Amino acid sequence: MLLSETLRSSTLKLAFIYVIVFSSAIFAVLGYVYWSTVKYVSEKSDRNIMTERALMVKTYDNAGRGGLIALINRRVADQFFDEWAYLLTDPSLIYVSGNLKSWPPTMHDDQGWDNFSPLDRQSKSTERPLFRASYQILPDGYHLLLGRKVDDLETFGKKIAIGLTWAAGLFLVLAAAAGISTSRRSVARIEAINATSREIIETGLRRRIPVRGTGDEWDGLAKNLNSMLDRIEDLVEANRQVSDNVAHDLRTPLTRVRGRLERAYNRQLDVGQYHGLIGEVIADLDEILRTFSSLLRITQIETRDRMAGFRNLDLTEITREVVELFDPAAEESGVTLQLSASDRVDVVGDRDLLFDAISNLVDNAIKHGGKGDGEITVAVSYHADGPVLSVADRGPGIPIEEREHVLRRFYRLERSRKSPGNGLGLSLVAAVANLHGARIEMADNSPGLRSELHFQRAIPAIMESRGRASEATAF
Repeated sequence: MLLSETLRSSTLKLAFIYVIVFSSAIFAVLGYVYWSTVKYVSEKSDRNIMTERALMVKTYDNAGRGGLIALINRRVADQFFDEWAYLLTDPSLIYVSGNLKSWPPTMHDDQGWDNFSPLDRQSKSTERPLFRASYQILPDGYHLLLGRKVDDLETFGKKIAIGLTWAAGLFLVLAAAAGISTSRRSVARIEAINATSREIIETGLRRRIPVRGTGDEWDGLAKNLNSMLDRIEDLVEANRQVSDNVAHDLRTPLTRVRGRLERAYNRQLDVGQYHGLIGEVIADLDEILRTFSSLLRITQIETRDRMAGFRNLDLTEITREVVELFDPAAEESGVTLQLSASDRVDVVGDRDLLFDAISNLVDNAIKHGGKGDGEITVAVSYHADGPVLSVADRGPGIPIEEREHVLRRFYRLERSRKSPGNGLGLSLVAAVANLHGARIEMADNSPGLRSELHFQRAIPAIMESRGRASEATAF
């Protein structure tokens, strides 16, 4: 199965394409090396022959034919020139001097170069070697042939060719093996991901892609996919909880509405009773509509539809307005609402959304921050990493294990079930914070809870999105 998948994989096909391309390049380089090496050795041999020929011609010019014959005889008798071939003939190609007895039949021009193997040569060797020779006709009509054995050159060229062929073949084998091995490994990892994906489709989101611990890109992909699966599982669980909480929170007002309507249907009521019943039904329906309006608002914020309204804002000014708005409600609940803020703290964002988020934090602190002698402190400051807004109360606080959950929609602590609200306030705060690139932190206030919004010093992505939105509005 794995072998067939490997043979069909695009990775293997791509690997073979690269093998062919690189092999062509390697063959071209090796061919050039062979050609240049053989050419260099051949040219060097030809230069030696030309030097020896020039000496022969000079001797002929200075000492005549007798001097040339004497030089040829000395060369033939010298063991150092055993690999050389010399031949001087008369105009009728009759042997005069040298270690060759007959003129090669292929050399019939007045002068030139040629390779030949002599039938008989006056030498200690009995083999028929290959010679590279230069020949010409002297001014008196005599023929002079001067050559050098090139067997070693031919052997050298063949060895180079054999070596390069083996090297090229070994490269092809190793490259093909590497391509198949790499493709097989890639296909194995991909198949592991596919197998896990099929199991997830069949059994649910509990399965995870195996991580081998090699630290390579496949492990990185597996970790990212597993993180994505964790996120999807969290979202599915959050949606399930939202559905459960919606059913739980809306069941009571809908049951009241149905009960009142059923009472009005089954009983004969006077006009005043009808008006009272209709008013109660409208109040219950308004509560349901507010819940759905909050859901739609959070969805709108999470889809970033409100980023077109971003601009430079004074966070201190917005917070001061919120504190002034909730000051009467704080007095009515018997708590003290205090503001601690710098002169000006700049942020980039949507004024209405920030106002709503701060209002929800303050409202939650008033509702759950203790009664009677409670104290709520709203502070705005500028830290090293950016602006910070904090709301601290003296209430019972939120357990550490619940702090992440309270940011979900409709999630409410058990002790808050009987108090008014729909569990969407902190969800809206989380959505606004995420839209503004801020993070929410909750900590103990000893006693009580301190909720903080940490804004970034600069928000390039937000400003860029705002610019695109402004351009779109202009068009």
